[in-house]
Amino acid sequence: MSRPEERLPADLFYDDRESSKYTTSSRIQKIQSDMTHRALELLQLDSPSLIMDIGCGSGLSGEILSSVSPVDGGPHIWVGMDISASMLDIALQKDVQGDLLLGDIGQGLPFRAGSFDAAVSISAIQWLCNAETSEVNPLGRLSRFFNGLYASLRRGGRAICQFYPKNDAQRSLISSAAIKAGFGAGILEDNPGTKNSKLYLVLTAGESKIQGDITSMVKNIRDVEIQDQGRLLRTAGKKGDRRSNKSEIIRKKEQMERRGKVTKATSKYTGRSRRRVVF
Repeated sequence: MSRPEERLPADLFYDDRESSKYTTSSRIQKIQSDMTHRALELLQLDSPSLIMDIGCGSGLSGEILSSVSPVDGGPHIWVGMDISASMLDIALQKDVQGDLLLGDIGQGLPFRAGSFDAAVSISAIQWLCNAETSEVNPLGRLSRFFNGLYASLRRGGRAICQFYPKNDAQRSLISSAAIKAGFGAGILEDNPGTKNSKLYLVLTAGESKIQGDITSMVKNIRDVEIQDQGRLLRTAGKKGDRRSNKSEIIRKKEQMERRGKVTKATSKYTGRSRRRVVF
């Protein structure tokens, strides 16, 4: 049986019929609940927070965010974004407490820089890897999503994205795009080697109050693969690897853009040495 994302784009696949079937399935409700609670556990929020629910669907995860008790750091306020109008219509009918936004995360996230304390995503980001036409570039969609997510989170904010990669190449494509956007990234696998295996992309944007990096965030959790981009760059620097002036300028521009700042366009003259003229 083919994967849903290989059959149709998400906005077409989740029509009224599929959206209703997904929302009312007791099996899916149980799985969604377990994964959302796991994501909250990994976020380690100790006070009410503003959370982005990426691919919120009919609000199954959002309802859990709203119901977190004060003892556990809740309740949380959330804003959900999804590409399926049918899913969001069901969420409106249920009168969920979060705000809802219809949009394609592959085109970026339309939020002010630093707006959110954290983000969760359940079974959504693998849809970004599919190209329905030759004009669709999965890497570009992933890049726009993760750059927008990084900009939307406050510094030290965290995001947990549960996803179902088709294969190791897709898993690597997703994690690499997150790292390129500036995140510290780790992949946590629950129940590895079984049919109940679940993957979580654990992301941190900048310095975190939990010991500062992704390593300490998941150091006591088994079956974690950690990719620390900052450490790789520092190691490369010690080995004498020096970036060209142009690549360093481009890197700093991308960093400023992720923070929501406007930069000048890059051209063939960027980073070029200026000729000195003496009169």
